[in-house]
Amino acid sequence: MLHKSEYFKNLEHDPRDPSHWHTLYLDKSIPFSDDAKAAFLYDSNRKSRQFLLPFLRVFSRLFIIILQVFKVFSPNLINAPKTLHKCLYLGMKYWISPEANYLILRHFYLGSEILKFIKDNVKGSEEIPMNPLKPLSVQDVKDNLFLEHDLNLYNFIINLNKAIAEKGLKVEKVATPNFDALTEGEIPFEEFRDKWTNFMDLSSAIEIFTPVYQFFLTDNDFWRASNSLQLDEVIGIYASTIMDCPEKLVGLNNKHPMIPLPTYGAAFRLTLHGLSTEILHALLVDGKKLAQQGKSVA
Repeated sequence: MLHKSEYFKNLEHDPRDPSHWHTLYLDKSIPFSDDAKAAFLYDSNRKSRQFLLPFLRVFSRLFIIILQVFKVFSPNLINAPKTLHKCLYLGMKYWISPEANYLILRHFYLGSEILKFIKDNVKGSEEIPMNPLKPLSVQDVKDNLFLEHDLNLYNFIINLNKAIAEKGLKVEKVATPNFDALTEGEIPFEEFRDKWTNFMDLSSAIEIFTPVYQFFLTDNDFWRASNSLQLDEVIGIYASTIMDCPEKLVGLNNKHPMIPLPTYGAAFRLTLHGLSTEILHALLVDGKKLAQQGKSVA
């Protein structure tokens, strides 16, 4: 299992040359899992992010624009989600760093737990269907994991709000929230491959994955997936309403869901989406720990 937190805990502080990543690791102003934060910061310090990412971002966005023009004329010509996820699986297994793979699989796992937490704390929502995604290995990506994650988010919001309209349900403050859906400790992921080819950081990988995602899906599927990245605020509002702590949404960065953004910026927003999920989940886990201690979660 990854324990990059030990790397930062043992890092020497040089007052004449302080480390940016060490500084961010030690800062506790925003809730974040210690292991996930260490993995993200360690991965962000890779040479691929410093030297490769700037070039990848330019070519990735150019490719997305070219594909967008192509899909104006043939929006449904290519629709191969299975092939897409096989490509994503191969890229993750052989080229992406263990830290990046750890963070990607955590994202699906935590996202499912957050949605379940909201459902568990909206009285009368028992009949809302759920499709929890809890991958434990890179192999699980081949089961259309990325696409199913997007669909889960949309379907949950639609089904919840239909129930609110039809049955009079309410998302409101809960005095003693049900935290059963949330995992506090380590998630039992299988060991991630760590060979010399696994050099690519998370942000660089996302820049490559985004036009690949666009290529293998219909124009509508990619547009929907891109817009889903701005639903973080919606989910955050539901959760913070239950917890009665709206002021703590400051860390959720993909805002304004009613204003769609150009698809060429989807890779950067996907990184923000991952961070927002980590922050919201950590906020809920902190509330769970306080509740176990008999303290107020607000």
